Amino acid sequence: MLGLLVIIVVSWVLLHFIEKKNIEVLGIIPYPKRVAQIGLGMVFMMLLCLLWIVIETFVLNVDWQLNKNSNYAFIFDAFVYHVRSALTEDLVFRGAILYILINRIGAKWAILISAIIFGVYHVFSYGMIGENFIAIAYVIFITGFTGYVWAYTFHKTKSIMLGLGFHIGYNFLMTMFYESNPYGQLVFQELSKTILRDWNFLFFSLAKGLFPSIVTLVFVKYLVKSKYKIFSFKLTDNDENAVI
Repeated sequence: MLGLLVIIVVSWVLLHFIEKKNIEVLGIIPYPKRVAQIGLGMVFMMLLCLLWIVIETFVLNVDWQLNKNSNYAFIFDAFVYHVRSALTEDLVFRGAILYILINRIGAKWAILISAIIFGVYHVFSYGMIGENFIAIAYVIFITGFTGYVWAYTFHKTKSIMLGLGFHIGYNFLMTMFYESNPYGQLVFQELSKTILRDWNFLFFSLAKGLFPSIVTLVFVKYLVKSKYKIFSFKLTDNDENAVI
C-alpha cells in the first residue's frame, strides 16, 4: 500500500511540474461513468477469458476439478491483491509518464514505448532472466501487445479505469483456474490435458496469448466509435485547467 501511495505522489509531482495539470487528467477519480468503465472492463475480460478456457478445455481435453481448499475469504484476499497490483502497474505504465509522453512525442510512439517497457518488465516479474531467447521473446511480445491495447484504451478513454478493469478481470479470472503466485487455482485445479509439441504448441501458445488482447482491441475501437459513447468521460473546462 505504501508503494502505491508513493506512485500516486510521484505521478502528481510529474504532472504538476511538467504538464501543469492535476492528477485527475489520468481519470482516476471514481465518478459514476468511471465506475461503469472499470466494471465493464472487468466483466468483459472475465467473460472473454472464460470463453478461451472453454475453447482450451475442448481442444486439449482438459480435466478440471473443484479446489476443495478454496474459500470465500481466500478468494476475496486474492481479489484485493489483484486490484492493488493492477492499479500499481497501470499507474506506472499507463499513468503520468504515458500521459506526458503522449503530449510530448505523440500517441503512436508513446503507446509503443509503453508497450515495449511493459513487455520487458514482465521478463523480470516472471523471473525469466536466464531463460532461452524464444521464451523471453514470447513473453515480451505477448505482454507487450497486451500493454499496447491497454495503453491505447487509456489514450482513447482519457482514463485508466477501463484498462484497469481489463487488467483486474484478466488476472483475477485466470488465477481461478491456473497456477500463479501468490494466488492460483482459486476455484478449479487442472488434473490432466493433452500435451502439444513443436509447431502445434507454438501456434496454440500464440493464440492463447493474443486472443484476449485482439478481441479487446476490437471491443475498445467499437466503444470509441459508438455514437452513444456511454463510457466516455470528458473533463469540464474548470477541471481541465485546475492545478493542485
